[in-house]
Amino acid sequence: MDLAYTLEQQDFRAEVRAWMEANVPKEPLVTLEREDGYHQHVEWERKLASGNWGMVTWPETYGGRGLDLIQWLIFEEEYYRAGAPLRVNQNGIFLLGPTVMEFGTDEQKARFLTPMAKGEVIWAQAWSEPNAGSDMAAITSKAIRDGDHYVISGQKTWSSRASFADWGFGLFRTDPESKRHKGLSFILFDLNAPGVTRRPIRQLHGDPGFAELFFDEVRVPVENRIAGEGEGWNVAMATAGFERGLMLRSPARFQAAAERLVKLFRTHEAKVAPAAREQVMQAWMDAQAYAYNTYAVASKIMAGGHIGAEASLNKIFWSELDRAAHRTAMQILGASAELRHLDGGALNAWLEGYIFSLSGPIYAGSNEIQRNIIAERLLGLPR
Repeated sequence: MDLAYTLEQQDFRAEVRAWMEANVPKEPLVTLEREDGYHQHVEWERKLASGNWGMVTWPETYGGRGLDLIQWLIFEEEYYRAGAPLRVNQNGIFLLGPTVMEFGTDEQKARFLTPMAKGEVIWAQAWSEPNAGSDMAAITSKAIRDGDHYVISGQKTWSSRASFADWGFGLFRTDPESKRHKGLSFILFDLNAPGVTRRPIRQLHGDPGFAELFFDEVRVPVENRIAGEGEGWNVAMATAGFERGLMLRSPARFQAAAERLVKLFRTHEAKVAPAAREQVMQAWMDAQAYAYNTYAVASKIMAGGHIGAEASLNKIFWSELDRAAHRTAMQILGASAELRHLDGGALNAWLEGYIFSLSGPIYAGSNEIQRNIIAERLLGLPR
C-alpha cells in the first residue's frame, strides 16, 4: 500500500471538496429520527444524487461513478470534513446495495439500485424479532409461498429507519418446518403494502429512531427474494459483513470526531483533569490507526483479496473507539454535558453521540459474537 496520493486522487479530492463547500447546508438539519428531519435528510440525499455523489463506487449504470475504494475513502474524508449530514439511506446504499450487487439478478439490480443511489427510495432493515435479537437464526416470521407471491406473517422489532422509510429488507422463514439457519429467505418488501403496520419505538429523548413492524398476511412478489429460496442465511451473513466491514462506518467519521474532541479539550483544558489529555491523544491515535488499517484492507480488496475476520475486527475496534471518544468528551464537559440547550446545542450533540455510542458494541452484531467469529476463523475454535 502506497500512502502517497496520485495526482488523479488529489484532483478528485479537490472536486469533492469544492462541491461540498458549495452545497452542504450551512445550518445542521433536524435529526433524521423525527419526521421533519427525515424529510430534510431525504432532500439532502437527492441533492447528493444531483451531483452524482449518491454512491460513488457503484457502476454508472446504477447511478454511481464507477470509482475505486481509495477514491471512496477520499470522498468520505471530504464529506465529514465539510460537516455534511448523516446518510438517511445508509441501510440501502451501504448494506442492501452491495448485497443486491452480489446476489441479485440483473432485473433486481436495475429495479432497486438506481432509485437507491438517487435517494428516491429509502430503506429500513428488519432483522430482529422479539425472540431473535443478535441470534438471527431464531427468526420465526414466516413467508409462505402462494403461487408467485409470498404471504408474510410475523413481527420485526428495532427496525432501523422503519418509522418513515419506503421499503425494508429482512429474513423470513420460507420453510415453516425448518430450524435455525436453514429454511430462511432474504426478502424485500414495501413498507406501505396492505397488511404492514408500523409502530414507532420512542427513545429516551422521544424521537422514533426505530419501529416495530407487524405483518398480517402481507403479499410480496417472489421476484422480491434475493438469491434462492432457503439461501437467506448466507445472503444475510454477507450483508452483515458489509455492515461490519468497510462502508457503514468509514474512518472519516471517527477522524472527524477525534478532531472535534481535540478542539473540545483545548477549550476546556484549564479545568479538566490531567488524565484527559492522554485519553484525547489515545482517541486521536486510534482514529488514525483505524484509517490506516482501512486503507490497507481497501488495497487488499482492490488487489483481488477478500474480507474475512477483518470485518469483525473492524466492528469491535470502531464501536469501542466511538464509545471511548464520547465518554472522554462527557468527562471533559462534566455536568454541563447534559444541558440540552447550552452553547446552541453543541454540548447536547456530544450527549446524543455518547448515548448512541453505547449501543455500538451491540448493533451490527454484538462484540461478544464478533470475538467468537474471530476465534472461529483465525484460531479454528468451535462456535
